[in-house]
Amino acid sequence: MITALVAIVVIYLFVFVAYVAVPGRWVSGYVLDPKTALPLRYHLNGLRVFFLSIVVWTLACHYGLLPWDFLYTERYALLGFACVIGLCFTLAIVLPAPPVNGIGSDLYLGRLENPQWLNGRIDAKMFLYLIGATLLELNLLSFAAHHILLYPHDYSPGVLLYVGLFSFFLVEYLFFEQVHLYTYDFVAERVGFKLGWGCLVFYPFYYGVGLWTQAERPNPHVSSLWLGGCAALFFSGWVLARGANLQKFWFKKDPTHKAFGVLIPESLEHNGKRVLVSGFWGLSRHINYLGEITMATALTLSLGWPQSLGPWLYPAYYLALLFPRQYFDDQRCAKKYGPLWDSYCRKVRWRIIPFVY
Repeated sequence: MITALVAIVVIYLFVFVAYVAVPGRWVSGYVLDPKTALPLRYHLNGLRVFFLSIVVWTLACHYGLLPWDFLYTERYALLGFACVIGLCFTLAIVLPAPPVNGIGSDLYLGRLENPQWLNGRIDAKMFLYLIGATLLELNLLSFAAHHILLYPHDYSPGVLLYVGLFSFFLVEYLFFEQVHLYTYDFVAERVGFKLGWGCLVFYPFYYGVGLWTQAERPNPHVSSLWLGGCAALFFSGWVLARGANLQKFWFKKDPTHKAFGVLIPESLEHNGKRVLVSGFWGLSRHINYLGEITMATALTLSLGWPQSLGPWLYPAYYLALLFPRQYFDDQRCAKKYGPLWDSYCRKVRWRIIPFVY
């Protein structure tokens, strides 16, 4: 129990210190600083911190400081301590700030929109997503290690595929850090329990629920065709999600930029405001959400136990998160763009799934 507490605290502190100390690049974001009316500046080094953390963890296990499957065998204790840390973070970042709504709403949604310190060297949102991604990767590696230690002569290729695809998902997320500065989380979210506790606890422990619940199950011996289909489905979803986000990023940076060198931007304009209506964003108003759900479904199927409930909890979360978010994001855009948004909705009828919803 004490070892688990020390381990989770050390992991959080190590990633934070590395985030502050490791060199990175400075970029301007999309959100404006209310004090200067200029875009906020961000120091991006997520991918370096991510790989450094994995190297240090690997060395610690290699030299016997911790078992390879420590994060699996102690997962319940680690989750409990992470919950306490997440709650403490929520109180620390919300309570000192000026009230926005009622105390309950403020604690859950937050009061500060884009808290930064040290002239942007520390950005709360960037750090939270980084710690969530890093701890999730360490969990996945430890969970897979437990499975391989249990079945050294007949481990599941699906477990390896699951970890490989999830690792790709995390690495490419951090590779495209700058692109995410233009997404809903950075534009519309505040930092409270939802984002703080979500990244410190929910993201690293729940996203890997598939392997959490299936690591001790034997090799299901699914076919190579099944695994190949899961990989193809995953990358189909990735194309939708990453392609849509990149297209929007380029459009906001330069409305004349051809996405991927081939997609000519078409937009609706009114009173100096523009809404992209071509390419991915001509398929549905939130086509990136469909990509996220598709990737989650592929990860679930790759484990080879489609009849088990546990792995399905991950895509179920995306359904519960993204369908309501689509509704609130549409409301926000309607308020921001006015009649222009109505024109966009008439042109792009589908909300998430083309020809269905």
